[in-house]
Parts: sequence; C-alpha cells; structure tokens
Amino acid sequence: MLDPQLVQLSIVFLAALAVGGIVYVLVMPYLSGERAADKRMASVKQGLNVRAVRGGAPEIMNTRKKQVQETIKELEAKQKSKKKITMVTRLSRAGLDVPVRSFYLASLAAGLVLAAVTFVTGSSAIVSVAVGMAGVLGFPRWLLVYMTKRRQKNFLKEFANAIDVIVRGVKTGLPLNDCLKIISTETPEPVRGEFVELVEQQKVGVPLAKAFERMFDRMPLQEVNFFAIVVAIQSQTGGNLAEALGNLSAVLRDRARLQGKVQAFSAEAKTSAAIIGALPPTIMLLVYLSTPDYVALLWTEDLGKMMLAGSGVWMLSGILVMRKMIHFDY
Repeated sequence: MLDPQLVQLSIVFLAALAVGGIVYVLVMPYLSGERAADKRMASVKQGLNVRAVRGGAPEIMNTRKKQVQETIKELEAKQKSKKKITMVTRLSRAGLDVPVRSFYLASLAAGLVLAAVTFVTGSSAIVSVAVGMAGVLGFPRWLLVYMTKRRQKNFLKEFANAIDVIVRGVKTGLPLNDCLKIISTETPEPVRGEFVELVEQQKVGVPLAKAFERMFDRMPLQEVNFFAIVVAIQSQTGGNLAEALGNLSAVLRDRARLQGKVQAFSAEAKTSAAIIGALPPTIMLLVYLSTPDYVALLWTEDLGKMMLAGSGVWMLSGILVMRKMIHFDY
C-alpha cells in the first residue's frame, strides 16, 4: 500500500508544477516585453502605410517598392522551404572537412571510451550505458554546436570589412565578381573560405543568387541574409550597389556595437543568475562533505528522492525563467 502522506505530497507537487507551467506560459510574454514589442512594431508599420498612402508616391517608386517586396518574399519563401539539416551541412557549418562516416565512427569511439571509464570506476552497468549513449549522441553534437557558434562569431568580426572591400571596389569601377575574388584571397578565415566557395561556384556557372543561397546554408546568419537580399535586389531592380552595401556595412557595425552594449548591460544580471543557480547545489555539496548522513536521506529515502526530484524540476524552471529574463534579441 502506498503511504497516504506520500500520495498527498505527490498530488500537491503535480498541481504546483501544472500551475507554475501555466503561469510561465501566460505571464512571461508580458514580463519579457514581447507583447509590447509586437504592439509597437504593428503601430509603426500601420503609421508607415498611412504616410505612404497620404504622400501619393510616384508610380515609378511604387513599382520599384513592389519589385523589392516581391524579391524579399521570394527569398523568404526559399528559406522557409528548406529541408532538414543534414550532417554534411552541420559539419560544413562547423568548419570540419571530414566525411560523415568518420564523424560517426569518432562519436562511437568516444561513447565506448566514456562507458568503459565509467564502468571501471565502479558505476553500474545502467549508468555506464547511459554515459556511453551521451558520449555517442550528446557530446559530439554539442561540440559541433560550439564550433559552429565560434566560427560564426569569427565570421562576423570580418564580414563588415569584407563588405567595405566590395564598396570601395565598386566605387573605383571594379565589377562585383572581381571584388568577390579579392575577398576570397585577402580576408582571413572563415570569411575567405566562404567567399572562395562562392567564387568557385560562379566559375562552374552557378547563378549568383543560388551561390548566395548556398552560402546562407553554410553560414545561417542574419547578416549574410541581409547581404544576399541587397545583392539580389540590386541585380533585379538596379540601383547604386556601393551605396546599398555601404549602408549595410554601417548597419552591421551598429549591430556589433549594440551587441557589446547589451553584453555590458546584462553582465550583472548574468552574474547574479549564475550565483543564484549555483548556490543550492554548492551548499548541498558542502553539507554533504561536512555531515554526509544529514544529506544522504535525500537519495536513500523515498520521500527524500521525491523532494530531490521536485527540487531539480523547480531549479530547472527557475534557471529557464532567469535565462529568458537576461536573454535579449537585437
């Protein structure tokens, strides 16, 4: 028979968890400012439409705007229709020039080594198998994500300078293809590698729009998307490419400065969140080192196991809420 007190605690715990989840879903959009931001953007868009109607823009400008809008819609439709990301694409984004088979073999070897080490140190077979599965499926993919983010960060550091090379080259009379070749030979990695791939594709007859689309697949950044849109619009509707890319370069540098300001302003909140998140397990570890019998009840008794599981769930919920509060979109 189950203990009535244990059943009652379980019911209270599940009810509290459900209420907390509902509150998080309903309240967080208001606390994080998402609803207010959506309302501001809607009001600004409505104001722009009203001013455009009142202004009575010339027919040529209206036609050009329609062409630009259609071009942007086509590019967005192509991006939304992308298939599932393959392992080849993941390896390319991380900058790894290795076969997929070699990656899977290395992942399997890492899992076997971790499982063997865990089993030799005295853990049970179930724990060893779990650690091995994490080594096969979890750690390699985490490593790919880490390498991809690091490569994208290094790409953004030099991307604005690469666009400035195109702007100066176009102003001096060089065609766009020659400017791309200069970037593929003069800029540091990983910008150089991406533009080398772009130039090589053009040599075999791949259209420029398709080459930029593949570049966005390898480097899925908004900055690359902006660059592809500007070049695609200029090639279809005409216009001053140097001026458009100059404005884009200024926008990218402003985004970089804004990112630095956001990181500086949120540093205190991130530090506080790290301290608050690390405080409970740290205190638990210190108490265990000083008086092990006092804390051992949490994993030797049924009620202690339930309390430990509930504490872990609420700790995870608190960490997710804090992460939502200190994460800024810009």
